[in-house]
Amino acid sequence: MISVVIRAKDESAWLNRCLTAVRNQTVPAEIVVVDNESTDGSGELYRRHGCTVLSMSDAEFSFGRALNRGIAACSGEYIAILSAHCVPLNDAWLYRLVANFGDPKVAGVYGRQEPLPDSTDFDKRDLWTTFGVERRVQRKDFFFHNANAMIRRSVWEQIPFDEALSGVEDRAWAREAIAAGHALVYEPAASVYHHHGIHQGQDAVRARRVVKVIELIRSKENGSR
Repeated sequence: MISVVIRAKDESAWLNRCLTAVRNQTVPAEIVVVDNESTDGSGELYRRHGCTVLSMSDAEFSFGRALNRGIAACSGEYIAILSAHCVPLNDAWLYRLVANFGDPKVAGVYGRQEPLPDSTDFDKRDLWTTFGVERRVQRKDFFFHNANAMIRRSVWEQIPFDEALSGVEDRAWAREAIAAGHALVYEPAASVYHHHGIHQGQDAVRARRVVKVIELIRSKENGSR
């Protein structure tokens, strides 16, 4: 069975499109939402789409903790991770992610992210230059992105997401998975629309937060050599 974990906070503008696209997949999946104190009526959309909903307060929240809590509530062997403001392009999204797990070495797969026509030029540039059109298997590169990904539950049980990090928990997890002898796959055929992109335009505060975490990850990587 496949499960989909979605982290959300006040995402009603995107939720119906996101959840409808997940429900229309050729591969059926349960949907678990970890909601971070939404106040925009998202609850009605969760009910309409038959989601299991877990609530997380601002005081508790971290990206890694939200994912760990959501995955713990899932019954699937493979866990897709999707941002609430991302919309799968077609009904084969889940199939194209899970098809990569025939190789037992694969711990996680992440898919392509594409901008929308009204995304900013900064976001279009970043998405188009980061997510290419060629599939690749990563045995050293720990780039990974939880806006559109799938992981093997058995690997997560050994390597949960770091709950102390303020962001980039996906790359920290990927680094640990590779260090344990696993591989990652970039699958461009499993594509989603991501309106604000991976850097949210020119948000300097977010950029600094991400840089701090990446510096921490790189220092651990250099220390293990």
